[in-house]
Amino acid sequence: MSNKNLFDLTGKVALVTGASRGIGESIARTLAHYGAHVIVSSRKIDGCEAVASSIREDGGSAEAFACHIGEMDQIEAVWEHIAKEHGKLDILVNNAAANPYFGPVEDTDLGAFNKTVDVNIRGYFFMCARGAQMMKKNGGGSIVNVASVNGVNPGHFQGIYSVTKAAVISMTKSFAMELGQQNVRVNALLPGLTDTKFASALTTNEAIKKQAMAHIPMKRVADPDEMAGTVLYLVSNASSYTTGACINADGGYLTV
Repeated sequence: MSNKNLFDLTGKVALVTGASRGIGESIARTLAHYGAHVIVSSRKIDGCEAVASSIREDGGSAEAFACHIGEMDQIEAVWEHIAKEHGKLDILVNNAAANPYFGPVEDTDLGAFNKTVDVNIRGYFFMCARGAQMMKKNGGGSIVNVASVNGVNPGHFQGIYSVTKAAVISMTKSFAMELGQQNVRVNALLPGLTDTKFASALTTNEAIKKQAMAHIPMKRVADPDEMAGTVLYLVSNASSYTTGACINADGGYLTV
């Protein structure tokens, strides 16, 4: 393949979870722009359909499918849909996440613990597993797990979330190790502080934001679109010899 076509995703089918807004929406739009048919997925169908419709209006190919990855029956439903309607999946981006609790780690209650683990660990694991099974049957594919810099350096008052994101990093490497010979590549994106509704507890609190800026060499919060390019690289032929990688997109946070 020539260099000018390294990022071409024409003919690829991609599933992006948590794609109704924020980083997931930016990823979905970018993959569609480069030729993929994108299945826009999140908990609520209305938000998914709004993004999918917008992609189609811009000339891309997309559909909406509601899936809460914290619910095992919904995970099975999305894979049944993909098998029936497309017969394959080339790209899986696990981006949906839960972070219901912000406070002292020792005060985490069981409900917040279970919700965070069910989505961020169990959900990611079985999405990866089902994706890998389908990709192996069809000659390969690419999985990208959206983790977080908090999986390396735990975030203050984000204890259980940080624990689950560390698990996602380990999970990514485990799947990559076992699936390498089946031409299924598994990598992770580690976003830093990004201007999304999900991170609003951090970005809208000036004291917390100022403290964060002290540890970010670029001295600013990321835009969601700044995460999409790394994912495009990881799912395209530009990264054909890359698996098990965890790429930081953090303004230099992890270098400090």
